Amino acid sequence: MGARVVVVGMGPAGPELLGVGASAAVAAIPVRFVRTARHPAVTAIGEAVACDDLYDSGGSLEGVYAAIVERLVAAAEAHGEVLYAVPGSPRVAERSVELLEADGRVAVEVHPALSFLDLAWDRLGIDPLAAGVRLVDGRRFAAEAAGERGPLLVAQCDTASVLSEVKLAVESPPATVVVLQRLGLPEETVTEVEWADLDRAVEADHLTSLWIPELASPVGAEMIGFVELVRTLRASCPWDREQTHASLTRHLLEETYELLEALGSLVVAEPAADDATLDAAYAHVEEELGDVLFQVCFHAALAAEAGRFDMADVARGISEKLVRRHPHVFAGVEVTGTEQVVRNWEEIKQAEKGRASVMDGVPANLPSLLYAHKAQRKAVTLGIDVEVPPRLELDDLAAGADAVGSALFALVAAARRVGVDPETALRVATARFVDEAVAAEVGRGSSG
Repeated sequence: MGARVVVVGMGPAGPELLGVGASAAVAAIPVRFVRTARHPAVTAIGEAVACDDLYDSGGSLEGVYAAIVERLVAAAEAHGEVLYAVPGSPRVAERSVELLEADGRVAVEVHPALSFLDLAWDRLGIDPLAAGVRLVDGRRFAAEAAGERGPLLVAQCDTASVLSEVKLAVESPPATVVVLQRLGLPEETVTEVEWADLDRAVEADHLTSLWIPELASPVGAEMIGFVELVRTLRASCPWDREQTHASLTRHLLEETYELLEALGSLVVAEPAADDATLDAAYAHVEEELGDVLFQVCFHAALAAEAGRFDMADVARGISEKLVRRHPHVFAGVEVTGTEQVVRNWEEIKQAEKGRASVMDGVPANLPSLLYAHKAQRKAVTLGIDVEVPPRLELDDLAAGADAVGSALFALVAAARRVGVDPETALRVATARFVDEAVAAEVGRGSSG
């Protein structure tokens, strides 16, 4: 028999709600783990290793769950069989069990259990199927409840910050919300709380949930409405109907430069500006971000018409990519600092895209200054840097952007006086540097 993990649920409350199958598994398997010791039925599991130390490490929840899986797999491979006990039912809002079953290195046997949901439906006096209730994880409320009007049962509301995030995510909240805590225990409470006081009036714990019968507008309504607006323009406006990916290119470029200009104005205004000036600068940035967002949504709408992808796919794709490229946040990888983060990013990106060199992703048609900057930044991840001439005093440039800008401006003037186009000269020099960096990278690979 290969390595095996037997998963049992501890139920929603005390040991008296532990199922017969779970009790039998506990009695039969001596090597036991619990996701958390902070549960009223944990005493029924007996001697067990708790995974609370992984939560205390400060990593992301996804990283914690991945670390729990690694711990369970290692123990199962060492002992042949281990027991893993989780709060409530393993089949309800239990991400660690999902990851464990998807892992493939061990066989997984799951014993369902009574869930807090069963008690919640009883206390609320509703039939969840008839009411069409949606179960949502409080820690991912904005994403999981997007587009929903209710009814919603929001679980995992275990901290004040989670309650605050739920409160802020709803644009048109109800006047009150029902808070369910510690269901099935003597200190059980089901109370109605003012929405505005949600994160102040409730002492959140790991047995706290929210019942939201109805919302005046869906969570994330503004974004959903905007995507629908773009579709309407595409269908009803003659100008929008004529546009293609190619025709929109210059508009995207123009809007991007206008956003950069607005951001530049904000950077200049921030150090010593009065409130009115800062308000105007931020309002300008907000407006230009909207213009760029319109371009993004328009291209997604065109792709949807072609049956390729839509805005949801765009959001999903960038979310998945960011998770993959931040293993130090989501997969428990340790890094020593920013430089290692950048180096890992480039290595992951190179592997994803099947590129022979990190330089393959540097567009040669970038503006020459951006081209040079990006090429140098990529080269640094290979341990290759550009030597700065001794006559260029770095101390003089340390004053900041103004000093660097003045030095570049003066260099352009010098190039003009000797009859050299600085744009072309920098582009040629950068292309030569890219070729040399690629050659060094290839040489290093062949010698290794």
